[in-house]
Amino acid sequence: MKELSLNILDVAENSVKAGATLTQILIEEEGDNFTLSFIDDGCGMSEEVVKSVVDPFYTTRTTRKVGLGVPLLKLAAEQTGGCLEVESRTAKDYPDNHGTKVVAKFNKNHIDFTPLGDVISSITTLIQGHPDTDFLFIHKVDGKEIKLDTRELREVLGGVSLGEYEVIKWIEDFLKEQYVEAE
Repeated sequence: MKELSLNILDVAENSVKAGATLTQILIEEEGDNFTLSFIDDGCGMSEEVVKSVVDPFYTTRTTRKVGLGVPLLKLAAEQTGGCLEVESRTAKDYPDNHGTKVVAKFNKNHIDFTPLGDVISSITTLIQGHPDTDFLFIHKVDGKEIKLDTRELREVLGGVSLGEYEVIKWIEDFLKEQYVEAE
């Protein structure tokens, strides 16, 4: 993928499809290090599936025979000297503490580092497409933090859907303002 923001969209979609009620998308930039983490409370994966998830020829989809999201993220990280780690606990085995954590570590000054891209559009697209799912987005860079927590928005909005155009537009503007302030 040409931008990591597209990987964010893809991997977070996997969380939603796994039944997650909360998907955390965390980006940390410190020096040469760039870490992209996904933590969800979805149904989780067995050890066998965790081992297979980085294989492009493994997918749970029925519409095509390959799943490229996680393998491409792994490749993008490894091309910079980084790595990808996947941990998961199934709801069956851990009914009170299940879900998946995917962490991709990059060297952001490596010539093959994929740019972050339009992360704001990825986050707003996720929320608009899944207005009943909660997302926590945090991007830490140079000691500053950009944050959006849909749980907090729900408290303020009462019964208004996060998928409403005005809400999505506000979310987009709110994230843009935070990025401008972080510059």
